[in-house]
Order: sequence, then C-alpha cells, then structure tokens
Amino acid sequence: MKVRFTPSARSRFFAEYIKARNPLAALALLVQAKKSLRRLSTYPQSGRKIPEFPELPHREVIVPRYRFFYRVEKQTVWIVAVWHGAQLPAAP
Repeated sequence: MKVRFTPSARSRFFAEYIKARNPLAALALLVQAKKSLRRLSTYPQSGRKIPEFPELPHREVIVPRYRFFYRVEKQTVWIVAVWHGAQLPAAP
C-alpha cells in the first residue's frame, strides 16, 4: 500500500516544516513523520479515529505537536490534512 499526500496536505506540512525556527527540530520532525507515516503502508488501520469526528472514515497519526489526518482508498493511504496539535481541526 502506498502513502501519499493530497496537494493541500503536502503544502501545509512543508509550510510548517519550513517555518520552524530551529532547523534541527524541523529535521527531527521530518524524520519522525516519515517513520510514523511509513508504518501506514503496512498497517493502514493503525491510526486512531479522530475524536472530534468519530462518524468520519478518517483516522489520524500523531507525530508530537502535529496531527496527520488520513483516509484509506483501495491501495492508497491519503494524508488529507496536517494540523498543529494546538489547533482545533475542521472536518478533513
């Protein structure tokens, strides 16, 4: 199974990555996010249901300070949104 970002999720994640004031922290976030999201290719249901939206088919993976919302379609895990943990999410 492949893990892909939607264009809006990709731009949001990289905007957060680029605006980080600490380059080492930004790199650590990138490495941890890749590791956590790679797991979805083998275990696509391993993320939890989104507590704010339990009725949706989406799930989330938390990489400290960020929430990655995703959905599974056929053989692809789509990362549809990336939110900072301090934000209140809108429906993905």
